[in-house]
Amino acid sequence: MSFFKAAARLAGVAGWLLGWRPDEFWRATPAELESVLRAARGEEEPEAGMDRGELERLKAVMPDGDAPGARPHPQPLP
Repeated sequence: MSFFKAAARLAGVAGWLLGWRPDEFWRATPAELESVLRAARGEEEPEAGMDRGELERLKAVMPDGDAPGARPHPQPLP
């Protein structure tokens, strides 16, 4: 399979499964994509979690729910 075909296939998977737009796919490194896809399949447990305070701090620093163009994930995880 050519690089173009493999990249197009992975971009489609990232869009469908992860809700990524093309620019999000192309900004991700291969290692990041692999980690996210493994986690989505349940192959890896997170190495470290975060507490509620850390989550709230991150949400305050990087809000996205009210951003113009923000959209919910097409297939929320259970």
